[in-house]
Amino acid sequence: MKKLVVLLFILPLLSFTLHKYYVALTEIEYREDTRSIQMIMNVFMDDIELAINKDYDTNLQIATKNELKLIDDLFYKYLKAHFKITINNEEKTYKFIGKEYEGDIVYFYLEIENVSLPKSINVENTILVDHFPDQQNLIKATVKKERKSLFLSSDNDKGLLNF
Repeated sequence: MKKLVVLLFILPLLSFTLHKYYVALTEIEYREDTRSIQMIMNVFMDDIELAINKDYDTNLQIATKNELKLIDDLFYKYLKAHFKITINNEEKTYKFIGKEYEGDIVYFYLEIENVSLPKSINVENTILVDHFPDQQNLIKATVKKERKSLFLSSDNDKGLLNF
């Protein structure tokens, strides 16, 4: 009887195993009023910290009192290496506007200035895929109220959106 009670108690606990999801979202929006592309990328804080610490042999200590003073430079260096964007068949360089922490997410704010109306947006996104093979990067773009999406992964890290 004791074995049955223990089994009935433990069995439900075993069915709720933790599964970590590796998903990052990048929102891309063309702003006609400023002729700019504004981007917000959100990534799990612990994942990006692990990737940058390993890639650049450092210890970021994100969101602690010991956070590196050059953390924004390292974030931007990592993003430039792993997130590339081409507008109307021309590769563009974006500016790192800043970052924000909310819970276990870090939000990166990026901008490309002086952009003509996008007819095509080509994205290459390898954020975190070197360290997390199951990483998936969702891209959502809006141009003149038209929304399109891409779902990128380690097997398929490039995509084209036509508007």
